[in-house]
Amino acid sequence: GEIDLVLEKAGEIVFVEVKSSATHASAAQALTRRQVRRLLQSAEDYLGRMPRGSLTPMRFDVALVDRQGRLDIIPNALAA
Repeated sequence: GEIDLVLEKAGEIVFVEVKSSATHASAAQALTRRQVRRLLQSAEDYLGRMPRGSLTPMRFDVALVDRQGRLDIIPNALAA
């Protein structure tokens, strides 16, 4: 699917989208609504294979990488 990384931490599934650009700000702006929809669909498909399905604890993080290789992780970035 569309998800860059799928991790498990303390029983929670963490879906991570990695965006890179010259700056963290421009990397963050590169995440489009279309990509978010595809991420959500891919996560739904993934969770459909889990024993608890959509009741599985999960979150979406975004990892921003700038031109110098610095990393900034935004936990739970898609929370309302």
